[in-house]
Amino acid sequence: MEIASPSPESIERAVSILRAGGTVAHATETCYGLACDLGNQRAVRTVFTLKERPEHIPVSALFESIEQAKMYVEWNELAEQLAHAHLPGPLTLVLPLLPGRRIFATPAGNDTLGIRISPHPVAIALVRAFGAPLSTTSANVHGQPNTYSSQEIENQFLHKTRKPDLLLDSGALKKVASSSVVNLVGGSIEVLRKGPIRPK
Repeated sequence: MEIASPSPESIERAVSILRAGGTVAHATETCYGLACDLGNQRAVRTVFTLKERPEHIPVSALFESIEQAKMYVEWNELAEQLAHAHLPGPLTLVLPLLPGRRIFATPAGNDTLGIRISPHPVAIALVRAFGAPLSTTSANVHGQPNTYSSQEIENQFLHKTRKPDLLLDSGALKKVASSSVVNLVGGSIEVLRKGPIRPK
């Protein structure tokens, strides 16, 4: 696993790795996340294998902006209200994927997509430089604690065959809860995971 401090050069290196189907661990406003190209089915499968994540549990998508997210999902008025109030921030909005969009929330694909817009400067720089949605899932082995430092990531993957290709090391992060996740399919709020934001 290659480790680098965030910089314009390392972001460029990260984008090259992502375009080649690789994986990049990076800081978010919650914990460290693991990015891959969500338009590359093989790359998504790699993330699930690396994390030992059950293939029926979808990952969310990191977007640069609300405007970019609207290009991929069926936006509704409730999503508009919550996005205006809480994004960028630790909130994931689950919405129907637009027909014809080739994007994989699971290795087999999914008909909904979790929308994340992070305020963390490294996450923003990475998805902006890549120009398309990236996976956003915690950079940990499934069932293990979220990771808040490069050392925690190294420890979890120490004896694993597969590791992230690159770790953008932003130092130790403050330990906060994972994002709140709400399902907005059908136009009502269903809380799938409680977190820092409690939408009403």
